[in-house]
Amino acid sequence: MPESTSRSPAADGPAARQVWWVRWLSRLPLGLLYGLARFLSWLAFRVFPYRDEVVRANLSRSFPDWGKRRLREVRRGYYRGFADMLIEVIKSATLPPGEIRRRVRILNLQAPRAYLSQGQSVLLAAAHQCNWEWMLLALSLELGYPLDAAYKPLVDPWAEREMKKVRGRFGCRLVPAKHLLADIIKRGKVTRAVAVVADQEPTTSERKHWTRFLNRDTAFYMGPEEISRATRLPVFFIAMRRVKRGFYEMEFVPLAAPGESLPPGELTERYVRQVERQILAAPADWPWSHKRWKLRKSVYVRTRSPGTLLDGRKPAPERDGP
Repeated sequence: MPESTSRSPAADGPAARQVWWVRWLSRLPLGLLYGLARFLSWLAFRVFPYRDEVVRANLSRSFPDWGKRRLREVRRGYYRGFADMLIEVIKSATLPPGEIRRRVRILNLQAPRAYLSQGQSVLLAAAHQCNWEWMLLALSLELGYPLDAAYKPLVDPWAEREMKKVRGRFGCRLVPAKHLLADIIKRGKVTRAVAVVADQEPTTSERKHWTRFLNRDTAFYMGPEEISRATRLPVFFIAMRRVKRGFYEMEFVPLAAPGESLPPGELTERYVRQVERQILAAPADWPWSHKRWKLRKSVYVRTRSPGTLLDGRKPAPERDGP
């Protein structure tokens, strides 16, 4: 179950009252909410462009061979998908279990279950593709075993409490990412699945894996690799794709067998290639408004190294826009 949080007067004060409309919206029919999402995407694309310069720069640098028409189509599709996910996250607070099962189809679930049935915990690595919040809810419902998920605590107390409440609706236990490895080791006798989303930029991590990703030098977290090396857990990638509006498929792709001996960076490289593959298949479903490439690879970093600088310096940030 999600870890408990202490309640404070502020948590039930003005901040909570100011967002009453979020709970109200979650009770509206999903069809009506999708109509609102279409209006919001139009505003974000045409009227008040949301991080337009960041989206344009990320897409043009990732796909330098694309023409203006193709780039514009993906930008428009991104804003539509972004708005859809926003209302889907709001709806997550009240969406019935049966409706989540109907909207998120899980493929190859028997692969991780085979290990779990033998008392072997598994590590699951996903990316920010499509709707990763519904991915977590669907997995919580269907896995049949305890599920722990790494997360980054939010600054706002109300948002932190509400997000944990939604993500833990069906028994998922949330663990702060920085404590995940220690938690796995401490609870080593508990057979469970441990889920991480690892395609964020590792701005605060000392260890990084540098590789070519979407035509650019890109740093990745080595968290899943370090956990796998320390625990010898089998690792699966969770691929997700949008079937149509409000409907998704998620599939488990093996990345490493339990105890498999891999050279440094290899597991992370396998993960990166899976992330890149699903982005190329559906580019509009990845968060292009995120400033993903703020770090710049130093000339002193070894090829396919974990990101350790030979001269001890940190990579300089790359400016992608405001």
